[in-house]
This record gives sequence, structure tokens and C-alpha cells, in this order.
Amino acid sequence: MSSTSKNNDFNQIIDSPKFSVEYDVLSSLKQEGLKKSDYVEICRRLDRAPNRNELGMFGVMWSEHCCYRNSRPLLKNFPTTGNRILVGPGENAGVVDIGLGQKLVFKIESHNHPSAVEPFQGAATGVGGILRDIFTMGARPIALLNALRFGPLEDEKNISLLEGVVAGISHYGNCVGVPTVGGEVGFDSSYSGNPLVNAMALGLMETEEIVCSGASGIDFPVLYVGNTTGRDGMGGASFASSELSKTSIDDRPAVQVGDPFLEKGLIEACLEAFKTGHVIAAQDMGAAGLTCSCSEMASKGEVGIELNLDLVPAREKEMTAYEFLLSESQERMLFVVKPGSEEELRQLFMRWGLYVEVVGKVLKQKVVKVIHKGQVVANLPASALADDTPIEEHLLNKSTPEYLQEHWKWTEDLLPENLNNGIINIKNNLFISWNNVLLNLLNTPSIASKNWIYKQYDYQIQSNTVVAPGEADAAVIRIRSQNDFITSSNQDRGIASVVDCNDRWVYLDPQRGSMSAVAEAARNLSCVGAEPIAITNNLNFSSPDEPVGFWQLSMSCQGITNACTILNTPVTGGNVSLYNDTKLPNNTVIPIHPTPVIGMVGLIEDINKICKKSWVKDGDQIWMIGLPLEANIKKDKRISLAASSFLEYIHGLKTGRPPEIDLYLEKEVQSFLRKIINKGIINSAHDLGDGGLAVALADCCISSGYGANIVLPPSKSRLDRLLFAEGGPRVLVSCSSNQSLELKKYYEIISIEEPNVFSISHLGTVNNQKKLLVSQANNSIIDVDILDLKDTYKECIYKKISK
Repeated sequence: MSSTSKNNDFNQIIDSPKFSVEYDVLSSLKQEGLKKSDYVEICRRLDRAPNRNELGMFGVMWSEHCCYRNSRPLLKNFPTTGNRILVGPGENAGVVDIGLGQKLVFKIESHNHPSAVEPFQGAATGVGGILRDIFTMGARPIALLNALRFGPLEDEKNISLLEGVVAGISHYGNCVGVPTVGGEVGFDSSYSGNPLVNAMALGLMETEEIVCSGASGIDFPVLYVGNTTGRDGMGGASFASSELSKTSIDDRPAVQVGDPFLEKGLIEACLEAFKTGHVIAAQDMGAAGLTCSCSEMASKGEVGIELNLDLVPAREKEMTAYEFLLSESQERMLFVVKPGSEEELRQLFMRWGLYVEVVGKVLKQKVVKVIHKGQVVANLPASALADDTPIEEHLLNKSTPEYLQEHWKWTEDLLPENLNNGIINIKNNLFISWNNVLLNLLNTPSIASKNWIYKQYDYQIQSNTVVAPGEADAAVIRIRSQNDFITSSNQDRGIASVVDCNDRWVYLDPQRGSMSAVAEAARNLSCVGAEPIAITNNLNFSSPDEPVGFWQLSMSCQGITNACTILNTPVTGGNVSLYNDTKLPNNTVIPIHPTPVIGMVGLIEDINKICKKSWVKDGDQIWMIGLPLEANIKKDKRISLAASSFLEYIHGLKTGRPPEIDLYLEKEVQSFLRKIINKGIINSAHDLGDGGLAVALADCCISSGYGANIVLPPSKSRLDRLLFAEGGPRVLVSCSSNQSLELKKYYEIISIEEPNVFSISHLGTVNNQKKLLVSQANNSIIDVDILDLKDTYKECIYKKISK
């Protein structure tokens, strides 16, 4: 339908006595983030005009944050089933079977816009919200991870945002008693006005049955438990679904205020309540608060819910129905419970110092009926709010956007030629040594150690953290259980988890970049010896209303679909965060880099066999598994300097097309890697990521304190390509001389059974000289002290913040 037709329909409704209202429709639609066409559809469905409370309910429930109106057609293509998948998309969190009767629950969500205007509370309540998604299913939270993006730290505003967000995450996680075990942090100018704060949580099921959210049982009581309701968080879902501007600071009241100590009590009380068998359904009050929880519970259960706001515990006086319905006050839950269990549950929650009230009942009629001060203030079809919501139709431009066509013209031939005397010509005869190239890369916040950040997190609480942040390519948590079937023989199982996304790659090729994010997440898990089993994702993108924005989102979803299908890592759910644009005072709109963060989990059968990235002892042999160094020659497009950290941070160029992604090769390399870890053939493993071979070598040296003596084979390839190119499944491993013989023997056995499509290449040895030495044909290329590497790498972010 044309925009003219839609406007005509809207005008007809406004002018019709049948649809007359006592509020200003246009200003109210703007406040709720609704379109004229939305109002026309609402009136058509109701056969009347919505009152002001109902319009607010539609505003939050029809926002992108709640109903995925722009992204739903793309998400349906994700692979969501598999042998281990117990609960996929649609519930509060995904659930996978990890064997021995145990179930893992996990999910990732964003709190971007709230963190932009109130970094501490925005990040803190993001942690609280994702934890509720986990224990609402009947699981005890066991770990947190986060994926963060900020603008350059040369800008004091970005420093303030970083400090506030990290403080918020550490405050909530440390106080609630759940370890923050890993994550990633990136920096780029596109995030200056719109930082990304994505929180991931994992939990182990404690209840026999998975607690779902669909209401059932006509006339069964609806129970409100947890914190009181206030005016904080008003309109948060709508706020999260619009671009940020200078006036966004006025939306500060939309940011919720969290209480981690209260949430700790809520975790314990809920898990105890679920074990009684009295709770039929449960839903946390996250985005859109009471409106979302009661409408989603009703819609999923194909029933209705009556809600009496007069019975809702309030922390402020004279709250209106509108404020009750749209408040996003934290630490609140809604239950449907068995009749007769109310008093037992009341006593249970009161013991934990929590509010608990019967606030409604389940209805046969499929509506959300809201009562306030004895009057019906809203009466809406549940499906219209939570299920049968609008879908925006976007015409996908199948041609590559012009900005990418220009970037993809770049080739390595445009770079100055390398010299053979230990220095590199950057541009215009500006020379720099290879040592300084490496040090400059390690001094880049996106590559440098994030120890300043994770030292603020209590990652050892619960005493199950096997690998501290920064020690390995993935976090590892020991699996414990109170169940009788867990014996001493299987207490050594573990869960590995990771979050990954190279946003530069996604910006320069959304499909390849997204495929790479999935592949790298799986590779990082494989580096510790874990079998990748499933993912959750957080799709952070700019406005889908812009053709380029929707194209990026669409291509990214295709890439995730392809990678997850081939690597057999189904999608269990996640979050979509769109409209991550910053509107400047001159009306210029700056979109973020498209950033589809992949949160992946993997299973470890024996945590005593995991590998970390550090060299283990002097004299160990260093090998690379995957694409050989000689694959760096130009004809192999799976490795390239295009879109690399070296190109951006050394040459000042963010351009080129990222390397091709060979998912079948990834699968072969990762399978081989897991097998040799399980057989005890190698002592360490670390994949080649940002900065390529040289940075990966430096990382292993820094983390261990040992040096390395690397001899590059004769090659026709450029030195910068050999040292700093990125792409492809390539993993550094170390092992003793005897283990090296086993490695070669096992590789040959595997090759006989089925010809390998990858290689193992000997690079050098671990040394105790406290130096990283790289040479080729007796020419020294890199010769740098480990202490210099460590000082540069570990103090980068701290020095930038403390200036």
C-alpha cells in the first residue's frame, strides 16, 4: 500500500466519530514510537480506537525490541533443531542436553541504548535481565560473559562510558554471586555515540522439568513476585527501538535501576518455588514489564489473563495504569500457579524478603484484561500484542552497496613493497621496524589485553571457574550438580563458552564476516578441547529502514545460517538490537558497524585435558595446524591482509574484502584439534585472529613468560602477509619432542583414512631467552623482549584511561 493510501486511511479514522479519542493521536504515536499505519491497524483489529493505556501497550509490544518486526522474516531461516536442542527460540532462553541428565540454559541480550545514557545502571540491569531469563527456566546461573563496543579512547566521553559500563557489570555480577568469566571488547569510531553492551548468561537446570512461559489452567491464580513497581524504566522497549540523538539524555528516566542483592534472593526463591511443582508458568518482567509478561504468557498458552493493578506492589504513590503497565522496574516475575498453593508460595517468597501478591487469574477468553481502581482500563487480544504483530516489508537490494564495491577493489599490490632489512615502508618512505609494527598492534585497544576490565570482575565466585579470563581462547566452567547421579568419575566435565565478532569484517562483508564470527567462536571452543554444540546471537545493527542497513542485516543472517548449518551449531535464541545510529546536531546519522555477536557453548568431557594458550616449557616444539604458511601466496583467498588489523592500525586503511570462509576446512581442522587435545598430544593451543601470526605468537609468549624462536620457510609471499595476514582456520600448538612425533604420526594415520585438506607445519621452538625471535633465510625479522611485549600489551587500556 502506498504512503498516500496509508495517510488517507489514517485521516479517515481520525475524522470518524467511531474512532474518536480524548488524546492527541499524533503526539501520542510519536511518544510510543508507532506509525500512522500502526494506528490504522490497531483500530482495524479492535474495531474501535485504543484508549491511552492500550496505545502505550501496543507501543512497547510492537517495537522492534519486543516483536522483531523488521527481522522476524530473516530469523526464521536459522537452523534451530538438533540432537541436543531441548528448547529453541521463543522461550526466555535456549536449553541444550549436555548428557548425564543435565541441561544447560543460555542466552545473550543487549542493553545498548540504556547504557549510552546511563552506563552504570544500563549495563548493570542488562546483567540482571539476562540472569532472570536463565533462572526463569528453572536453571541456576553459573556464568556471565559480555561483548562490548566503544568509540576510541582518545575521546573522554568514550572513556567515561567504558568505565561506567564495566563498573555496572562488575557491580551487579559480583553482588549477585555469578562469575563473569569471559567476553570481548572492541573499539571503533562508529560506536562513539552508540556503545554496545551485550550480556550472555549460562545456567544449569535444577528443576526436573523445564519451566516454560505459556499460561494454562482457567481461573488459575496469577502471582506477582519480587520487587515493587516504580516509575523507573518507563518506555524502555520503545527507547531501545529508536536512534540515539543529543536529546536522548532526556530519556534518562527510561533506564531501570537494579538491585543485585534482591535478585540473589529472587534466584533462590524462584528455584525453590519451581521445585514445589506449584508453578505452572513463569515469565520475568523485562522489556515492557507487566504488559509483556502477561500478554506473552497468555498468547503462548492460548488463554487470557486478567490483571488487577490495584494489587500490584508499588513503591511510588498515585501511579497511573499507564505507568504500571509500562514500568520496567527490575527484579520482578509473574507466575501462574496451582489453586491452593498461594499461601505456601507467599510464605516462601516472604522468607527471602520479597513481595508476593495474587494480582490476577487465567481467563478462557484470549485477552489481556487490565483493571485499575475498579475500572477496566485495557482489554486487548493477547495475540495482537505478543504473537500476531506487524512485520515490516523491506525490498532487499540484491546488488552489493556502492560503498562495498569500492572497498572490494582494494588489493595488496597497492601497499608499498616490503624491504628485507628488518624495516617496512608504511607510506611515502616512512619506515618502521617489524618490531615496532608488532608493538604498535599490541598497543591497540581492540587487540591489547583487557586485564584492566576483567580484573574488576569476580570470576572465581562459585569456585567452578577452570580458566581465568585471558588465559585461553574460551572460558571454561566445571559442571557441578546436586543430583545423585553425579559421581566422582564424571565431576570432571565442563562447559566452555565464548563470544565473538570481528565487526570490521562484517562491515566490509556482512555475509563473510558473520560466517567468520561463527567459525571463530567454534574454533576458540575447539582450542580448549570443547565440542561446539549451539549458539545464541545478538544482532546489533543500524536502521533497517535504510536500504544498506537492511541489506547488512539480511546478508549477516544468511552468513550465520550457512555457518551454523555446516558446523552443526543450531541457534537456540538471542536478541535483535536495531536502530543503533547516532543522530548528530547537523542531522547527520552515523550507523554503527554491523555487529552480530555470536555466543557459543561447548561440552568438555574432561577438564583436566583442556589446553590454554601459554607455552608450557622450554624446548617445546611450535606447530601450526590448518592452512600452511605457504597458503599465504596470493592465489589462496582464504588468507589476506584485506580487512586486517595490520591494514587498519599500521596503514590507516579500513578496506578490502575479508578472506573467503572455508567452513568445511574449519570443521576438519577443529575436529583434528579436539582429538589431539583429548589424546594429550599437545600442551597448548591458540588460534590466529586479529593481527595474524605475529600477534598470536606474541600472545603466547606474553601469557607464559617464555620466548619463541620462529623460522619462517622460504616463501614468495610478502613478509607482511606472512606475519600479519588474517583468515582461515589456523591454530598455533606446542608440544614436546616426543609429542611432536605423536602429532606427525597421528596426522599421517588420519591422512591414510581420509586425505587431509589441511596441513601441520613446524614453525620453531619455545625458548627461555625471554625473547620473540622471528627469522627467514638467516635474516632477523623480529627480535623483541617479552617484557617489552608484555608492558605494551597489558598496560595499553589502563594508560589510555588514566591520562
